[in-house]
Amino acid sequence: MKRKVLITGVAGFIGSRLAEHLNALGYEILGCDIYNFRNQFFDVGDSNHLILQRLRYDRIAHFLQKNQIQYQSIDLSDHGAVMTMFESFQPDVVVHLAAQAGVRHSVKSPMDFVKSNLNGFANVLDACKQYEVQEFLYASSSSVYGSRTDAPFKETDRCDTPESFYAATKIANEVMAQAYFAQYKTPSLGLRFFTVYGPWGRLDMAPLLFAQKMRKKQTIQLFGDGLLKRDFTFVGDTIFAITRLIELGVSRRGVDVVNVGHSNPIQVTDFVKILSECLGIEPVIELAPMQVSDVPLTCASDHKLVKLIGEWPHTSMKDGLTDMAKWLVNWQPA
Repeated sequence: MKRKVLITGVAGFIGSRLAEHLNALGYEILGCDIYNFRNQFFDVGDSNHLILQRLRYDRIAHFLQKNQIQYQSIDLSDHGAVMTMFESFQPDVVVHLAAQAGVRHSVKSPMDFVKSNLNGFANVLDACKQYEVQEFLYASSSSVYGSRTDAPFKETDRCDTPESFYAATKIANEVMAQAYFAQYKTPSLGLRFFTVYGPWGRLDMAPLLFAQKMRKKQTIQLFGDGLLKRDFTFVGDTIFAITRLIELGVSRRGVDVVNVGHSNPIQVTDFVKILSECLGIEPVIELAPMQVSDVPLTCASDHKLVKLIGEWPHTSMKDGLTDMAKWLVNWQPA
């Protein structure tokens, strides 16, 4: 009998790729997201909004529809709707990836993060308790580590000084999961992702954001004078890690968190140089000071992850950005 996996945020970068991968392995998948794709696009006078809608729509078409994977449009902040979905599907595994993401966005509009990241998470967690789901994995973030320079970051490090409201919501998710285990023995595993990038990625993150600007001959602002360091993780490596954690049933063992990153930070200026080589475009760069909520370094210790799943792929930055650049040129020709 096929194991049933519910993936929230399936119109997103990681969720869409994970749905296709698990489906190919023989899992029965239900993907859900807030977007109703039957209505396709609507113009609100913002070209970036239209591009984002197209990207989400195309992810669904490319990864779910062509593989005949079930999709449901749902607002996870609606407790009753979440319970109805769980009752109908009866998942064996839940991978909760739905969230409002973006550190800088949370500086501008912190209240945008309450509905999805707090209410939505609480509803999914409560449904996992109610329907006794024994494998619950959810997206946390490297941002929970705050501003520090002692690397690599370990899961045992203190995470009580967030630099952004986004980070605060992710810390809250981890604490909520701890509380549900203490009260109800609901098992869970938080996945602390470190700057996931690759084809079909997020438009607001540096890899695609910078690539788009280079192609349009626009200036790229490098905050912190380009000296910030980030631990980038290729999406294929990330999907491999999540899949192995599911296969091994790691989240059944209690309540825990684990880094999903390679302990290989790269300076932003070096990252831009590699990206420009992959695109064959010389970037126009403007150095800018540190922004509110920026941190100087992210660097994952993957010792715990390797202990749990064994060795996992480590795609080079050059190979990963080459794949991303090829996809971008095909998806959005100049």
